[in-house]
Amino acid sequence: MNLEQANTENCQVCGSHLDYFSNGKELLCNHCGKKETANICCARGHYVCDDCHGKDCFEIVRDYVLKTRSTNPLEIAETLMGCKDKVPMLGCENAWISAGALIAAIRNEGTYKVTDDQVVEVLNRTKRQAIGGYCGLTGVCGIAPAMGACFSVILNAACPKDRETAKTMLVVAKIVGVIANETGPCCCKNFVRKSLVEAIDLTKKVLDISLASNQQQITCTDIERHPHGCRKEKCSYFKG
Repeated sequence: MNLEQANTENCQVCGSHLDYFSNGKELLCNHCGKKETANICCARGHYVCDDCHGKDCFEIVRDYVLKTRSTNPLEIAETLMGCKDKVPMLGCENAWISAGALIAAIRNEGTYKVTDDQVVEVLNRTKRQAIGGYCGLTGVCGIAPAMGACFSVILNAACPKDRETAKTMLVVAKIVGVIANETGPCCCKNFVRKSLVEAIDLTKKVLDISLASNQQQITCTDIERHPHGCRKEKCSYFKG
């Protein structure tokens, strides 16, 4: 099955199915008019850029994670993913949720002093590197750099640094491995949950922080929304 045949997601403009292209094409965003090279458009030629795809959602995630006082990343993420009229089933809006949920929980736990500016910094870094469809195009789901951004801000990692940057990269490598075991097809909701479960374990190992978790209580309610078909019994959040 090739990329064009594999996709059944719907266009935001006209509702028709989307096509995924092996080679990028120059496309014009139907919302903002921006021209860029992209690998996804609908059968009628409509294209929506990442900025327009998640319009208003970024602010919703930012505002919620700034005000929540939960120390449970999964709880924060589930609340945001529950805004189904604002958060697409698939897309890097889910990466923003992952980043916001983890950094907010770390802030609320209190071991590390995390400012509002740092929370927003994590979200901004994630937005720059989380690109729709690139889980398949490059092998890097946007949730991986989302988790990396959280650890980088806490550890103050940067190119000139040594162990801080290495630890951040190792976290991202772990997250990529977790996500890789959950593909077929890709599911952003599953990736959010599995990545946060792994991140909770990593915050203990790397940062010596204990965060709350309610993984066993989560049942996915997005089964019918998945445009590529839910993995059902292959997913631990499918309860039949």
